[in-house]
Amino acid sequence: MKVLIAGGAGYIGSTVASACEDAGITPVVLDNLVTGRREFARGRAFHEGDIADGPLIDRVFAEHPDIDTVVHCAALIVVPESVADPVGYYRANVAKSLDFADHLLRNGCTRMIFSSSASIYAAGADLTVDEDSPLAPQSPYARTKAVCEAMFADIAATRPLRVVSLRYFNPIGADPEMRTGLQLRRPSHALGKMIQAQEEGVPFRVTGTGYPTRDGSGIRDYVHVWDLATAHVAALDAFDTLLPEGGEGPGSTVINLGTGTGTTVRELLDAFDEVTGTPVPAVDAAARPGDAAGAYTRSDRAERLLGWRPRYSLREGIRHSLEWAAVREDVLKDSAQQPA
Repeated sequence: MKVLIAGGAGYIGSTVASACEDAGITPVVLDNLVTGRREFARGRAFHEGDIADGPLIDRVFAEHPDIDTVVHCAALIVVPESVADPVGYYRANVAKSLDFADHLLRNGCTRMIFSSSASIYAAGADLTVDEDSPLAPQSPYARTKAVCEAMFADIAATRPLRVVSLRYFNPIGADPEMRTGLQLRRPSHALGKMIQAQEEGVPFRVTGTGYPTRDGSGIRDYVHVWDLATAHVAALDAFDTLLPEGGEGPGSTVINLGTGTGTTVRELLDAFDEVTGTPVPAVDAAARPGDAAGAYTRSDRAERLLGWRPRYSLREGIRHSLEWAAVREDVLKDSAQQPA
């Protein structure tokens, strides 16, 4: 099997590519490198460019006619940034995804795994959700994911495109072999901010303390990025069972990817302190633009349909994030110095 990974030089896309290779699936990487790293595509078939570039997509399929599935990870993902620049986010995440779908259909590629987000949900009173929960995205970023899901479902209803949308909860960790991890030295999510606070010897800011959670801080379902990656491999293997070609049912489906355990920001900090053995002080701060209370999954659909369940614990995710932070600069520097 050969798979095109759009956004395959990014954090999740590159990890998916490694999981595919480990499973005997050949990845072809497409990335415009706006946020991705060229080093993360090293040793793989790589095409630099945009998913909206029709001639480029045509060339990719001409060079790799045996691609039969696309994993669409290409997107901008920073919530506060989306609040500040909704036009840029809708253009990058929605308009270009529409063009991409058109290019795929023209080239006869009818199988897509779409990187969606659990941020599109309206959480219930207990802050849990399943795939049938109502949607109420709270930021432009989240709305771009909901719009894309609806757009792909509409296309799949009348065209041969079939789409499995995987709704990620909150990725943490790195490739356990330290091949790839978060590209940014200063990521904006809670765990990244904890690592930064520890490195700089400053308090960690708990942004948002009035949420309806057990301690007032936001709640998340932290899932290890390698577990997310192996879920994509499982979805590739099960694709035609989930959405049979020429089937009479809908041409799209959704699956949550989470652990089923909710962890508040304060609980994440406690776990972080336990792993590091060096407590980081915390101060309360206002919520960031676009932030929400959060949610965690109560669904077992991924296990039933994909035979997938998370393998790594919260503390292992924290430990791998710390290990990656310690080697990131050297890994990327060494990669950049190697010949292509």
